[in-house]
Amino acid sequence: MIARSDAVVALAAETFDVVVVGGGITGAGCALDAATRGFSVALVERHDYASGTSSRSSKLVHGGLRYLQNFDLGLVREALLERQIMVALAPHLVRPLPLIVPAFDGARPDRLMGVGLNLYDVMSVDRLRSPLRRGRGRAAADAMTSWSPDRHRVIDAAEVAEGLPALAGRAPTSGYQFYDCQTDDSRLVLTVLAEAERFGAVCANGLLVTELVENGGRARGVRVRDDATGEAFTVRADNVINATGVWADRLRPEELHDEAEVPVIRPSRGTHVTFRREDLPLNAGAIVPAGGGRFIFALPWLGGSLVGTTDRDHDTPDLDHVRPAQEDVAYLLDAVNAFFATELTSSDITGAFAGVRPLISSGDQGKSVDISRKAELYETSSGMVTITGGKLTTWRRMAKMAVDRLVERDARDAPCRTAEIPLGQAVAPDDLVRVEGVAADAYAALADRYGHGAHDVLAVAAQRGELAQPIVAGRPDLLAEAVHAARREQARTVGDVLLRRTRLGLLAARDVTADGGAAARRVAAAMAADRGWDAAEQERQASAFLDEARAEGLVPA
Repeated sequence: MIARSDAVVALAAETFDVVVVGGGITGAGCALDAATRGFSVALVERHDYASGTSSRSSKLVHGGLRYLQNFDLGLVREALLERQIMVALAPHLVRPLPLIVPAFDGARPDRLMGVGLNLYDVMSVDRLRSPLRRGRGRAAADAMTSWSPDRHRVIDAAEVAEGLPALAGRAPTSGYQFYDCQTDDSRLVLTVLAEAERFGAVCANGLLVTELVENGGRARGVRVRDDATGEAFTVRADNVINATGVWADRLRPEELHDEAEVPVIRPSRGTHVTFRREDLPLNAGAIVPAGGGRFIFALPWLGGSLVGTTDRDHDTPDLDHVRPAQEDVAYLLDAVNAFFATELTSSDITGAFAGVRPLISSGDQGKSVDISRKAELYETSSGMVTITGGKLTTWRRMAKMAVDRLVERDARDAPCRTAEIPLGQAVAPDDLVRVEGVAADAYAALADRYGHGAHDVLAVAAQRGELAQPIVAGRPDLLAEAVHAARREQARTVGDVLLRRTRLGLLAARDVTADGGAAARRVAAAMAADRGWDAAEQERQASAFLDEARAEGLVPA
């Protein structure tokens, strides 16, 4: 990405076809979609890219097996299609993941679950055989068939134990195995933004939208305030897309709340916890019963284990610092311990995080778990287009909905192209140049996180030997990544690096906050030259991250 300072200058000076408000996955998708159709695009984000829900998901790109229980078949079919597209376009970021539903005590796997998995298989295949190829070109058609998930099957006790070593104490006897996909959600956002920029989009974070700019009653841009300087300026554009997720009904409340057709957002909190692999060893994902007919996931992720999620109404107005509630953490611990016959406690948790889903509610629909995850598009009297709802997996489809509306306005011949545009470029770990001091396990992690961009990170490590060292001992994340993030990804704070450029703040929160935040201080020192921080500012930045970690409950009490 271009330097943030350069992006801010361009945003203030130019007039764009469209300005996208929101730097999560939906906003990034809108920027990419519009730019690839020939629109000139601006994108503004008030905090950091993916700082909201888009960095705090369950990390799954999936059809949503549990949505079958609610007979939300259309959403499942749509998500399975998007899963197929994503694994083809970003193979280094979106990877197939086996999931297992085990059985115990000699029992056969649950027949009702088998029926649901059969339906899941059918929708995966049938959906991909018909509408995908029509009118999408050869490249798109080839992409759709690059990975085809195996049908679910019954596996024996040995295969269950191999996939879920944490279940050894319960001696499973058989199980179902099926496939979905997994990603690093914030890295997906950054990759989509980088592709949007490659097609001409201008993106900047740290810009708070303070008002909608109108001319003749129509939205013609946004007024923003730069949180780095306090200066305000106008981003002029012919169209405005509101892609702020759970904040979507707060961007222009006086307008939105006066329009009867606009649905109300009902925030739903999802909490996750992470563990060391040694404490909860997983090679595949597990579907874990959690009481009340609910299920949660236990997943291998980036060398650790991720457990989640809860689904509770978030009834507090603060959406910027969403903490994992103690009762949610206890709920996840109880489910994991009951299922795996473990005795894990809060002290075994390496990190915890919560995100808020932007569910659409038009009335009393009971529990948030019962509300559909379908996206909705609406347009207010000013012409501002809002896209919200949905989920991580369907971001590309949500972006298409929003940009299709702009295309209709302009009567353009500009079909959506994002189903055939690669997201980044994959690279094999063995093709990366070896740099003295970089641990052997770091190369695979870099290839997964950055694709071909891993070469740039290693170049930084080669220039300054101390940057080849890990941020946290025993983990593959390098100090060079902090410098790369500041130079090439508009990272402005230690939290940007630890929470969204790497994922140490989620996977190893105890480690990065230990010893008075020694790891955070190492990151601040690595960023200092590029950010212009003296010793006092480095200390302030490290302390700010520790305050952020406490405010967001990254380390459970």
